[in-house]
Amino acid sequence: MTLSGADAHAQQSQFNISAPALREKPQQSRQQLSADEEKQLEQLKRRDAEVRQHEHAHKAAAGQFASGGPSYDYETGPDGKQYAVGGEVQIDTSEVPNDPQATMKKAQQIKRAALAPKDPSSQDRKIAAEASKMEAKARQELGELKREEKQLYNQNGQKAGHLPQAAVFDLFV
Repeated sequence: MTLSGADAHAQQSQFNISAPALREKPQQSRQQLSADEEKQLEQLKRRDAEVRQHEHAHKAAAGQFASGGPSYDYETGPDGKQYAVGGEVQIDTSEVPNDPQATMKKAQQIKRAALAPKDPSSQDRKIAAEASKMEAKARQELGELKREEKQLYNQNGQKAGHLPQAAVFDLFV
């Protein structure tokens, strides 16, 4: 699953560009920018800061479940520099096999990571909803396991895997 901060600005042209390609475009000095270019540059700088803060919030809250750092979509500004206009953090959203308790905790952390930014995107809210479903499923599985354990205890007069209480007392007599 991917947590993304790019949804609100999908209309902007976005592309990834490699470092060598950056060197090919000549840098315009700030003095040569028109008023419209200055305005565009300020918007790009604000968006860059928002995107980086948004993705950092996901990464920090995801903890061990984040797969590496944020990746960004860039737009070249009128000054020839690259500005982040979208981004994502890869999050491991798989269940913990055979451990509903751990799956519940993981789902809670995924939900916190999805909703960590001050303005979660629609994709972020979708991930949070999926994490809530995963948590509910794990909670149900945990309840079933506890019911099964209780049934075993009631049928045998002892908890599965433990000595009967009488045997414990016999050890200390």
